[in-house]
Amino acid sequence: MTSADTVPSDSRGIRPSAAAHATAIARRGLIITAIGLVGLAAMIVMVQLYTPTEARQGLAQKIFYLHAPTAWSTLLAFSLCGIAGGLYLWLRDPRLDVFAESSAEVGLVFAAMMLSTGPLWGKPIWGTFWQWEPRLTLTLLEVFLFIGYRALRGAIVDPSERARYSAIVGLLGLALVPFVHLSVYLFRTIHPQPIVLKPSAPSLPWDMLRTLFVSLAVFTVLYLGFVTARYGLGLLRGTRKADHAD
Repeated sequence: MTSADTVPSDSRGIRPSAAAHATAIARRGLIITAIGLVGLAAMIVMVQLYTPTEARQGLAQKIFYLHAPTAWSTLLAFSLCGIAGGLYLWLRDPRLDVFAESSAEVGLVFAAMMLSTGPLWGKPIWGTFWQWEPRLTLTLLEVFLFIGYRALRGAIVDPSERARYSAIVGLLGLALVPFVHLSVYLFRTIHPQPIVLKPSAPSLPWDMLRTLFVSLAVFTVLYLGFVTARYGLGLLRGTRKADHAD
């Protein structure tokens, strides 16, 4: 008899302790998400009422306070997916694979927002919704890589093999992240250079910089909420599969 056999299961075949733990994590994620959504509403009010309008770009520039934090959250999610995948290859802990999968899925949600708000901002400024310049092309390649990550996970049945191959793809995505950020320095591009993450002082006046910091904080909380809820659901799904296998 294994240690897992000593834990009684409920009527659905799920071990109460593991299922309760996973459910608690998912609920914690929902609470964090709710806090983030309240912060998002407050941030939108702050952008509209308390943040000055940029002189040359006008109201279109205010999309920046959605676009920049969604881009930050996208790259954060993909980076943590790659880091978790690398740790899985070292430690072989299935929880790291669950987190990597969760972070990748959340990253794709933020990527959809990033790829929607970017063209809306770019059209009145650049005169076009899209241009095949280095930053945009590398970003799209990153997104396609993680779409492939999701497809790969759905195509492989064996859990350990799926986790191993997915971790390698996640590491490739992690390696691409610095090139996305540094592309405006490495190549000639119409995309604006970083205004905060750069060697010199930030390029925004304080009233705008304050709103940007708030928006970055809000979307970081949303990422934490989304990924925690998804991680809890992933653990719960794994627990159910393990019990059905027993």
